[in-house]
Amino acid sequence: MRPLLLLVLALCLNIAQAAETWHLAHEEAGIQVYLRDVPGSKYQSFRGVTTIKADVRTLSDLQENLRVACKWLYACADMRLLKVEGDDTWVYLTTALPWPAATRDMVLKVHTERTDDGSLVRHLTAVPGMVPREPGQTRVTRLQGLWTMIPKGQRQTEVTYEMQADPAGDIPAWLANQFVIDAPMITLKTLRAVAERQGIHADDPIQ
Repeated sequence: MRPLLLLVLALCLNIAQAAETWHLAHEEAGIQVYLRDVPGSKYQSFRGVTTIKADVRTLSDLQENLRVACKWLYACADMRLLKVEGDDTWVYLTTALPWPAATRDMVLKVHTERTDDGSLVRHLTAVPGMVPREPGQTRVTRLQGLWTMIPKGQRQTEVTYEMQADPAGDIPAWLANQFVIDAPMITLKTLRAVAERQGIHADDPIQ
């Protein structure tokens, strides 16, 4: 009985590790997009990685200025601040996905961690019931995301953007497959362009 139990445990471990394996799905302009399957979900999670010629403070400011952030975040239609408590921020976000998908909205809780080496990590979690549902919007209630920014020298930062979500409602398979590539690729490409355009003004506060 013991050998059989060990075999079952080993198989379960192998399955879990396989589900957690990232594979490179697309690479373009110095940006790598990795995908992996999520047990129990028909939607894949994505991870986008690139290096940006800007410091962590500049990138942090570009996230915290919501008006600016909505311009570089893929499919963002509107973003507004709901509440701030210490290192936690709550943001209301609406998206405009390509036709035929309906528009989505969500409340995101963003928990920020700063480390001694100057890195910054933001954990994103959907909060289902914080604000009433809006007519005409499909509410996203299940989402986990992560932003990681690691300094790699003077004005060089390695940026990683990860997300796994259930978009709710019906999403065509082709659009779901396109989204997990376009969301990290376009987001990181646009963020990089905005951050590097600031150049010598990176230390100035965003107006």
